[in-house]
Amino acid sequence: MNPLLRPSITRREFLARAGMGMGALSLGALTNQAQPPEVSPLAAHTPHFAPKAKRVIHFFLNGGPSHVDTFDPKPALTKYAGQPLPGEYLRTERKTGAAFPSPFKFSRYGKSGLEISELFSKTAAHADDMAVVRSMYAQVPNHEPSLMLMNCGDSVQSRPSFGAWTLYGLGTENQNLPGFVAMCPGGMPIKDSENWQAGFLPGAYQGTFVDPQFKEVEKLIENIRSPHATSAMQRRQLDLLGKLNASHQRSHSSNPQLDARIASFELAFRMQMEATDAFDLGKEPTHIKEMYGDTVHGRQTLIARRLLERGVRVVQLWHGAGQPWDHHENIEGNIRKHSNDIDGPIAALMTDLKQRGLFDDTLILWGGEFGRTPSVELGDGGKSKLGRDHNHYGFSVWMAGGGIRGGMAYGATDEFGFRATEKRSSVHDLHATMLHLLGFDHERLTYRHAGRDFRLTDVSGNVMKEVLA
Repeated sequence: MNPLLRPSITRREFLARAGMGMGALSLGALTNQAQPPEVSPLAAHTPHFAPKAKRVIHFFLNGGPSHVDTFDPKPALTKYAGQPLPGEYLRTERKTGAAFPSPFKFSRYGKSGLEISELFSKTAAHADDMAVVRSMYAQVPNHEPSLMLMNCGDSVQSRPSFGAWTLYGLGTENQNLPGFVAMCPGGMPIKDSENWQAGFLPGAYQGTFVDPQFKEVEKLIENIRSPHATSAMQRRQLDLLGKLNASHQRSHSSNPQLDARIASFELAFRMQMEATDAFDLGKEPTHIKEMYGDTVHGRQTLIARRLLERGVRVVQLWHGAGQPWDHHENIEGNIRKHSNDIDGPIAALMTDLKQRGLFDDTLILWGGEFGRTPSVELGDGGKSKLGRDHNHYGFSVWMAGGGIRGGMAYGATDEFGFRATEKRSSVHDLHATMLHLLGFDHERLTYRHAGRDFRLTDVSGNVMKEVLA
């Protein structure tokens, strides 16, 4: 063959490059958010319409908090205490018995008279700012798939998390900190980092894990400082690494993993000063630290506020590793202990955000992956364990802050609290509502993957308009 007529690239390379090019063009047309290659994927973007909320904080009570002991009072359980419930209320994962009334008192709070359990009496001081959704339901009574559904919108397939979708749509306001932070004292929760994964989205949108059981910044964030190199030396090292990576990129048509790795190196370098400041609670006034409390959950909630005010988009606060709220037995003692851990810090955060002018554009979400049964769980030999089994048929979450109409209960479960019956709300409905508050039409926030346009809400989801201010 005449060397002048020889193609400069192989047929395989041509098809690979052409395919990737068409994919990029399709993505830009579908999302209307295509960014030039030189622009950081975390650069701030404009949403579909004016948002009510600019940032999100999610208190995740992993394990499944009991709604009938916290935010969904059921007097009928007291009336029928110890009596067998009809068969339709016994379709549970484990064997359960008679009606089990809550051992906790519910009272009306605020001008709205919203009923809340004594377990969250401090949080209840903000009742007029809270919208309690009492009609949530999930798909199955198991932790792992329900965690994936609540966090990623799908209980089976691997999908990007809500935080990753938020970063994809909005970017972040601070390039020197992660846009999405997940804190869980004592290590990873069930399903580990899948709870805050980027999935098929670019890796830059994945959440960054922090273990807040530690107080020292060096332990909170691993390798935050180099013991061997100055900042100038690290910059030179990173520049050299960047050149090597860029050379590698030029010989490969597309490598999302390499893109994410390059971005993570740059972010890690920039974080050394900014993160040290953000996580240093020594700079907080004494009265603020006392308001949150010198506990793991008090400190992590205060750190969350410092991150939010520095431009971090999404902060998820887990109660702890494992399933702390999985109260199969002794619910009176266990749930009281765990609610005491977070009731004060949640109330402090809401007060603090109001004082700083951040409450009205910060969306607060409280909840777990499902609820608990109104009937008592039975152990071996049919003996009562004084606890409650998993219940995905009906449970509660609440929202407050950015764009939420406070002082209300939305939807309802049946008289015993077993099944959502009025204004039944799926997790897709919850996600659609949250995205709406952030300025997005959930049907238009899509990403092209494997020949299909994906979205957080899959093929369903309706905004709960009545909870909007």
